[in-house]
Amino acid sequence: MEWLQDPVVMLFLPLALVFVLLMRRRRKLPLPLPPGPRPLPVIGNMLMMDQLTHRGLAKLAERYGGLLHLRLGFLHAVAVSTPDVAREVLQAQDSAFANRPATIAIAYLTYDRADMAFAHYGPFWRQMRKLCVVKLFSRKRAESWASVRDEVDSLMRFVARSSGTAVNLGEVIFNLTKNITFRAAFGTQSHENQDEFISILQEFSKLFGAFNVGDFIPWLGWMDLQGINKRLAAAREALDRFIDKIIDEHLKSPKEADADYADMVDDMLAFLADAPSAGKSDGQAAGDLQGALRLTRDNIKAIIMDVMFGGTETVASAIEWALAELLKSPDDMKRLQRELADVVGLDRKVHESDLDKLPFLKCVIKETLRLHPPIPLLLHETAEDCAVAGYSVPKKSRVMINVWAIGRDASAWKDADAFRPSRFAAGGDSFDVDFKGNFFELVPFGSGRRSCPGMQLGLHGLELSVAQLVHCFDWALPDGMKPSELDMSDVFGLTAPRAVRLSAVPTPRLNCSFH
Repeated sequence: MEWLQDPVVMLFLPLALVFVLLMRRRRKLPLPLPPGPRPLPVIGNMLMMDQLTHRGLAKLAERYGGLLHLRLGFLHAVAVSTPDVAREVLQAQDSAFANRPATIAIAYLTYDRADMAFAHYGPFWRQMRKLCVVKLFSRKRAESWASVRDEVDSLMRFVARSSGTAVNLGEVIFNLTKNITFRAAFGTQSHENQDEFISILQEFSKLFGAFNVGDFIPWLGWMDLQGINKRLAAAREALDRFIDKIIDEHLKSPKEADADYADMVDDMLAFLADAPSAGKSDGQAAGDLQGALRLTRDNIKAIIMDVMFGGTETVASAIEWALAELLKSPDDMKRLQRELADVVGLDRKVHESDLDKLPFLKCVIKETLRLHPPIPLLLHETAEDCAVAGYSVPKKSRVMINVWAIGRDASAWKDADAFRPSRFAAGGDSFDVDFKGNFFELVPFGSGRRSCPGMQLGLHGLELSVAQLVHCFDWALPDGMKPSELDMSDVFGLTAPRAVRLSAVPTPRLNCSFH
């Protein structure tokens, strides 16, 4: 019996026992699991982790169907790749799929789900979502932020100074969204300390995406084989130092909540449990919230991280993709410029009040989000055992809504892989389709309870940036590159940005000054 004392055997005996118990539970499910690749003992399909991208899952869906199953260690995972299955998950059984999964890293870095994005569905989440929708992310709030207008105007001046030379649009657009979000969150017009915060964000992003064996085989988590736990502690300590200082400064110089010059920290401090302003409110909706919701510093920090991740890389990626598609489709670029010239004229820049008078701009944005959704895989988690499309989906399964694959489903879209904004124009074959969550062929912001609360805020920045860049300048690809030669490949991550940054040469087209 000496083999029982072998540490490797002692490690894997409990794993094998849990595996057997899981197999027994699997046989007790009322319906079969969805089809999928055959799993190996204990590790399941973990050798396929590199295929769990939006493109890899779309290829697997071609073989196994719109609902496929994977077992990743002891974790059940299902991928949804067609509109009909998405409707069943996001609408018919919305409440059962309303949780978000959280890895070890996400749970730790969000202060044990103290944010809105990863909080479990329930009373706390509902209050947090109401806070975000009513106070933080509304279109009205976005339009009141001088940061959006100021930073877009600053970008126009930079591009005008670069006339005739290639501009790295990917880089300058990321800086634009970073500056807007930083100012909206913290209120400072100075870029001081911004680099420090971006470095914290980058480490968070790496940790969010890092493979951690403990997420899939919990018995190995305590060993911290990859040294992730030390990095997690250091990253959260850095965030604590940075945002605690900002909170303290705001508490020393409080601003009136809802004021045009107030930032997100100001708005949230009105709900801080130990703040002098707690309980004060302007407006019925906010008053209802303040009667029920009290935030901690951890809540504020976690929500700030939601905002920075949700409002920086996602919006920047969408703007860059929209411009890339327009450069690859010169006829659509010219049509949009004609619309802008007709509505705005060539004697001034675009104003926010112009945006609702630009229907083809809306079509371009819709088509961009169809082909390049800001987050290609939306993650959900089942709160209970479910039956979907005739298959069992066990409780606590990780559910991946492949928005990228759904937007390119050939059964739902004509010329599914082609950039054709006119499909959404009057008389087009998809004229009545919108992305507000009722048409499951197009769900770039999700649908139902877990739809993106910052949709209006993100769209505001996206529409204004694209409209301004297209209206103020003519664009040409550098070095004589033809539109057909433009690289349109992407890379998988939290978002799916362009693999190669977009560069183009601007020429001013307005009769007015940019200063």
